[in-house]
Amino acid sequence: MARKPTEKSAEAPKGDPRARVVDALMALAARQPWDMITLSAIAEEAGISLADLRDLFPSKGAILGSFVRRIDRIVLEGTGEDMHDQPARDRVLDLMMRRFDALLPYREALRSISRGFERDPLGMLALNQQGLNSWRYMLEAAGIEVDGAMGAVKIQGAILVFARAFRIFLEEDDPALTRTMAALDRELKRGEWVLARAEGFDRLAAPFRGFFRAACDARKRRSHRDEAKPDAA
Repeated sequence: MARKPTEKSAEAPKGDPRARVVDALMALAARQPWDMITLSAIAEEAGISLADLRDLFPSKGAILGSFVRRIDRIVLEGTGEDMHDQPARDRVLDLMMRRFDALLPYREALRSISRGFERDPLGMLALNQQGLNSWRYMLEAAGIEVDGAMGAVKIQGAILVFARAFRIFLEEDDPALTRTMAALDRELKRGEWVLARAEGFDRLAAPFRGFFRAACDARKRRSHRDEAKPDAA
């Protein structure tokens, strides 16, 4: 697999106030627990007023979402055609490793953020929604079909694979991320096994879905006919 290092820096233009806010959040997270970071501290770190911060972002979570989209852009812009003839698992592995490369400068901040979300189940749900949006594009970039019911399964599966390897990434000392890559490879193989069986179940269930849709449509038509009948005198 021809993995290329991420060439584009995750740093955004300093003149962009939204980018400064994102950088401020990540700088603060690298120095203190996520739960202790306040909006006022973010504004001060970014060199803007709290009123200006309110105009830019509604919450701390929204700022984190902007950071995720920054990483998305770096990965998507670095996706070329050199992997298009490789197996699907290798394409996804390459993309995930390039995402970890982009996250590497922020690892200390991500440790703090990860610990904070472990105590925040509602925040985890919001983060998973952000992951659904991100990985829809990530898998599309890897040439993976993401439409339909099985597409949703693939996207959620990618989130779980990346999340399991993310735990290794946070603690790994090797700059080459060899343990992280090994964890990804192992989880992707396991995911392939699960997906193959899910696709088999989806094919088996397809005729039954058609039958139940037809039955529901027929019931609705009968209900409409009964409603249209005049009441008996």
